[in-house]
Amino acid sequence: MKVNIPTPLRAYTKGKETVEVSASSVQGALDALVLTAPELKKHLFTEDDKLRSFVNVYLNDEDIRYLPQREDTATTEVDELTIIPSIAGGSAYSSKSPVPLSC
Repeated sequence: MKVNIPTPLRAYTKGKETVEVSASSVQGALDALVLTAPELKKHLFTEDDKLRSFVNVYLNDEDIRYLPQREDTATTEVDELTIIPSIAGGSAYSSKSPVPLSC
């Protein structure tokens, strides 16, 4: 199956946008991905091997958090996983004010 890698994590996949893995579940695909690109592990998983809360994983177009079996959901070779890390941030500027909000 194909795993789509977001731009911020491509440095750990030698710049590859997608990585092909063989797996029968979402967790198996993520484990295979980490075997292929070991440095990804710390970005995807906590120290106790749980998927980090800010990492969103989609099986085809479905967010795995809302699938009944989550990471244990079965996959086939034609499925696609997409990893999307949550991005937080903001600006020190207000759209209503031309000056910085904090000085």
